[in-house]
Amino acid sequence: MNTTIKKLEAYQSDSPSHWREEAEYRRENKSWMRYSQRIAMAILDKMEQSHLTQKALAERMGCSQQYVSKILKGRENLSIETLAKIENALSMQLLSTKIVRTE
Repeated sequence: MNTTIKKLEAYQSDSPSHWREEAEYRRENKSWMRYSQRIAMAILDKMEQSHLTQKALAERMGCSQQYVSKILKGRENLSIETLAKIENALSMQLLSTKIVRTE
């Protein structure tokens, strides 16, 4: 048993794992992350139809390609301003203007 522990310790990473914090973050933010993923998929579909690259979309939006990449991963909490830039750059509608009141 001692040799097994020594072998495991030999392969142990020097940097601590943050899997628990990341899992908790995903659980706590599940609701908006689901929307972000749906938006990312819609953007990817439109980009494919339009034969647009991330770089081209970034130029149209006035941001960096790295930021577009973050958006397309579906884990970015997007502002209304950013959503409007995406809509304008891709000539598509992501947000509905219909407001539904629940009481």
